[in-house]
Amino acid sequence: MKKIAILGCENSHADQFLGFIRDDAHYSSLEVVGVYSVEPAAAERLAEKYGVPILPSPDAAAGQVDGLIVTARDGRNHYPYAAPYLPSGIPVFLDKPITSDEGEAIRLMRACRQYGVRPTGGSSCVHIDEVQDLRRAVLEKRGGETLGGVVRGPIDLHNSYGGFWFYAQHVTEILCEIYGRFPKTVVASPSEDGGKITVLFRYPAYTVTALFTEGCYVYSAERFSEAGNEGGVFPVTGDSPCFRREFHAFYELLSGGAPRLREEELIAPVFVMDAIARSMKSRKEEVVHPIVL
Repeated sequence: MKKIAILGCENSHADQFLGFIRDDAHYSSLEVVGVYSVEPAAAERLAEKYGVPILPSPDAAAGQVDGLIVTARDGRNHYPYAAPYLPSGIPVFLDKPITSDEGEAIRLMRACRQYGVRPTGGSSCVHIDEVQDLRRAVLEKRGGETLGGVVRGPIDLHNSYGGFWFYAQHVTEILCEIYGRFPKTVVASPSEDGGKITVLFRYPAYTVTALFTEGCYVYSAERFSEAGNEGGVFPVTGDSPCFRREFHAFYELLSGGAPRLREEELIAPVFVMDAIARSMKSRKEEVVHPIVL
């Protein structure tokens, strides 16, 4: 049996992951030794539903598990929750945002390298079929060179989980997954009513536009090529296979597999989001800081 702990179970991911473990025979080798949340009711609900223990503190299972899942809503908790477990060298899943701070992201990935930790995580949306199809189109130059594109999705700016950082990784990472993890600069233009943020992501060969919309949960992505346009609206619901796919990526690490992304690719959205946040404040074009591990 592979023992795992789930820290920060305030959102739907912990519920879904526990459901996979309980209901899917493919994951019958996994045992959840405990869940933890800063919101006791969230942990109590999962304990009652799935019969899992509640951990008294986020570090209570350190040194006692084969893998760690961190799904705290507030990205500021991700590194502190994971840190006591990293010296064990176990695989770690980190929900979006990986962290809410560039320096913390660097320290996290350096610790992963030091201890041989294989990390995964980020936005579940990168596992959506339509996103992966557009990524292949860019890489394969389907229909010719990429001329640009548009990505749209929700934002939640008014919350107690880090404000802008809480939900911004979904749109940001969809864009990075399709067009490249390392745009050079960004220009963010918030609307006067505060309900929308339009961001230009400048790459060496093209510019991609993202529209973050408050309170409107429509996701779409479109690529412009020499031959025409492709893409459109795609659903992201609780029934989407993307959630099982992100969990399976973690399960494969537990089974000895390699991470889907390099460390700098995994934390790239943190640096892109930081540039967006700086641009919203300065109202100027901001450079995406290079990642040096």
